[in-house]
Amino acid sequence: MSDSIIKNSAKETTLNYQSSHSPQIKDTIIQLLSNLANPKEIDQYLKRFVNAGQTHFAVIKVGGAILDNDLDNLCSSLAFLQQIGLFPIIVHGAGPQLNQNLAKANVESEFIEGQRVTTCEVLNIAKKTFIQQNLTLANKLQATGVKTASITSGVFQASKAKNTELGYVGEVSDINLEPIQTAIQGGAIPILSSLGETITGQTLNINADIATNQLAIKIKPYKIIFLTGTGGLLDQNGEIISSLNLVTDYTHLIQQDWLNGGMKLKIKQVAEILSQLPATASVSITKPAHLAKELFTHKGSGTLIRKGESVMQHESMETIKTKKIKSILESSFNKKLNEDYFDTTLLHQGFITYCYRAAALVTMNNNIPYLDKFVVSEEAKGEGLGKAVWEKLVAKNPRLFWRSKPENNINQFYFKHASGHVKTNGWIIFWIGLTDFKEIESCIDYAVNKPATLNESI
Repeated sequence: MSDSIIKNSAKETTLNYQSSHSPQIKDTIIQLLSNLANPKEIDQYLKRFVNAGQTHFAVIKVGGAILDNDLDNLCSSLAFLQQIGLFPIIVHGAGPQLNQNLAKANVESEFIEGQRVTTCEVLNIAKKTFIQQNLTLANKLQATGVKTASITSGVFQASKAKNTELGYVGEVSDINLEPIQTAIQGGAIPILSSLGETITGQTLNINADIATNQLAIKIKPYKIIFLTGTGGLLDQNGEIISSLNLVTDYTHLIQQDWLNGGMKLKIKQVAEILSQLPATASVSITKPAHLAKELFTHKGSGTLIRKGESVMQHESMETIKTKKIKSILESSFNKKLNEDYFDTTLLHQGFITYCYRAAALVTMNNNIPYLDKFVVSEEAKGEGLGKAVWEKLVAKNPRLFWRSKPENNINQFYFKHASGHVKTNGWIIFWIGLTDFKEIESCIDYAVNKPATLNESI
């Protein structure tokens, strides 16, 4: 992709798209772009995706239910990605359609530990079903002007499952990337069915999630995306979990009683995938209509899962790599940090991620912790590192106050998490865990009169 496309604003991208697509698709793309936060975020993510390389942008798993119930939104989102020069690799399932076709043919189907027993009869119907669903998606995309390549065989080499009771079920033994690479080089989005073949040519049925996982491990894409009806992993209240940092969240989450078996299995599978991929890789679970928002905004619109980083706690400046903290503070705020900041600041606690991409520095005022600095580096925004640092910060400091400039982009986060705030000339003062009026008044006075430590613009 050219630099000029990367630098386009959302408006310019929309105008470019409008010039060559049908009114229906134009309206959908405009709606998608209107959900995005700002052109700066779009450009930032585009650069990341382009730098990953054409065949390493994303692997997207599309469930059979999506093909039945949300095909229009899926095609609009994929059309948008191709228009801006991104070529995701699609792996689709066809579970609901296979169930229907088996029922029509009066063929019974059994499951062992969640895997379908595939007899000769089941396999024969499965092959026809997968090819039919593959072509349904390909034809729909082509009708909207998207070039596609239907790939129903020749990618997944497989051997029969160790559990012989499963019949013609395959376990991926090798992956041939040539058909995928050829498709993308020709400007087409590859659409793969999860059918495999043995070295002797026997077709085997492979679970689409497993096929996606193995393909991702082989390709090592920047993004792995699972498109679902729920739009993400759900918490105990049925709300979408916005992000998961496996290093800090996995052990606690997997032990929760409210986590159902399907979600628990999905999280374990994701953890297994990410353990074999570079630290930059991530998994997103979202709806087709929200795909652009999940990909191109820090806030996202689904569940983002990353390996993450551990959050280290420091008790003094002596154990902190101050040059790294200074670098992310100055680059994030575009202002110079006072030269004597680390010498004159008496640290109470520091919470810093392992790779120094997010940090919180806490001092004390009359035995009440004051959040002096909270920062997430530009390249780490949207990864959930800020959330991980914040959660450890407030767990250790249930009473806390801080200040923020009115134009600070993070203020919406602060408003959501603070128990109170007051607006003054030049600052917004926030606090949590404080109820005594005199204490709050003292904290406000301290925050308002504290000299700024990030001053001259860079």
